[in-house]
Amino acid sequence: MIKNGKIDSIGGMEFAIFRLKEGVTEARLIELSNNVETEFLREQGELILHFLVRGADGTYADVAIASSQEKAEEYCQQWLDNTVALEYLELLEKESVNMTFWTRIN
Repeated sequence: MIKNGKIDSIGGMEFAIFRLKEGVTEARLIELSNNVETEFLREQGELILHFLVRGADGTYADVAIASSQEKAEEYCQQWLDNTVALEYLELLEKESVNMTFWTRIN
């Protein structure tokens, strides 16, 4: 999802690495990620970009780019109050999650 084509508006991001629970398919992850975007993330005015990537070792990363690191953190907190987002989070192997937040410096 790209909401704003202006690269200058990027100020921060959330980067979360994780593995899927046993038996969860990548297709299911993508389906629920799309649901999160249409039912939750599109409403976040300063969220610029959200996407998933897969590493060669079977890990995934969920990336959310926002107008600031603070906004990225705020939107991340809101996942815990959203039914669709909570369903997505249930797919993740909790012990594997490593979430970090970043601020753009140039």
